[in-house]
Amino acid sequence: MSQEKAENSGKKNNAVGLNYRQLVRRQFGKNRMAVWSLRFLWVLIFVAVFGSFLVNERPLYCKIDGETYFPVFKQIAVDLGLDKWESKFVTNDWDDHEYESVVRPLVPYSYNTQDLKNSFVGPFDEQRVESLRWRHWLGTDNLGRDVVAGLVHGTRIALLTGIIAMSIASLIGIFFGAVAGYFGDDKLKVSWLRILLNVVGLVLAIFYGFLSRGYAISEGKLGWELIKGVFIFSAIMWVFNFVAKLLERFVSIKKGIRFPADLLIMRLIEIMNSIPALLLLLSVVALFQKPSIFNVMVIIGLIGWTGIARFVRAELMRIRNLEYIQATRALGFKEKYIILRHALPNALGPVLISVAFGIANAVLIEAFLSFLGIGLPADMVTWGTMLNEARNAFDAWWIALFPGLAIFVTVTLFNLIGEGLTDAMDTR
Repeated sequence: MSQEKAENSGKKNNAVGLNYRQLVRRQFGKNRMAVWSLRFLWVLIFVAVFGSFLVNERPLYCKIDGETYFPVFKQIAVDLGLDKWESKFVTNDWDDHEYESVVRPLVPYSYNTQDLKNSFVGPFDEQRVESLRWRHWLGTDNLGRDVVAGLVHGTRIALLTGIIAMSIASLIGIFFGAVAGYFGDDKLKVSWLRILLNVVGLVLAIFYGFLSRGYAISEGKLGWELIKGVFIFSAIMWVFNFVAKLLERFVSIKKGIRFPADLLIMRLIEIMNSIPALLLLLSVVALFQKPSIFNVMVIIGLIGWTGIARFVRAELMRIRNLEYIQATRALGFKEKYIILRHALPNALGPVLISVAFGIANAVLIEAFLSFLGIGLPADMVTWGTMLNEARNAFDAWWIALFPGLAIFVTVTLFNLIGEGLTDAMDTR
């Protein structure tokens, strides 16, 4: 008993000098499932980032007619618009070249490479290949596309969808949650002049940023067109607020109008939550004539911010009355500085938990939409599209097993990480 008491007192003494971040990291490390999930997640991220170097029909290195090429690196430059392929690489397949020396990736197939000699071939079936180097280790689909290459490409799509969607949701949720939680219904005072100009500016910003450019957005160029729309919207709102700030110096305004920020934002959250997310997602995706994976990412982010906003609001409602916030306000610092520098950084802990669960949900939504063939290009290979192909071929068990297992493992990883963060950030 005395030895156990000594060990417990030693652990307590070791935790005395640790700050909150160190305590969270220490507590998270005690959850072995969460730790191993995080480690395996890093493996998935590595596969997603360096997938082109792991599975590709293009060689990593090759020498043709005395010239040295690095096709994978060159393809990245071509995709970025920094380089162009020579005519002999455009007209001929990569297997048709005579190589003096060549180094290929681990899997010599891309996700869209078709091996028609080996369509619907299982992992343990006999395959018509030159050697084991060209074997399809997890089989192929009905078009002869390698399952391993499809899984790697699906990993990139799934993680990109989750990360980009939750990044958009986090920006929106943190903004609305911070305004609602910090100012409440009675602390945000705005002059009637600023309200009037913001209303006019909001109408013009929505019209010129999005409505007048609806055709370009609906044609599927949502990535670049949406960025331009957000830029136009932000520029118009900034101009009107700048004009309002100048006019407030010359117009005598004795008292500002109380703006019920918390009430309006909470009603907006209730409206968003009252609409089934899947129904809203399907309705918005149907508006775009040209399918794009980026459309799906943006839409998931635009409808997934409510949970983050509620977390941030709850934390800031607690933090805004603490002594250090009151002291900072008494020193005369502006509210914007207090929120960004002191209040918000201490309220982002629960956001990490919500983001972890949100990424898992986004991965599921993307897989569901691609399974139905909604919102994505027909030639896009994801885990969901691979599962969709399995519906028409019940004998091809490998097409259903491996993508389904990938979805299950990825969602489970993020859920376990979220549970680990929940326990680690519990102040009790």
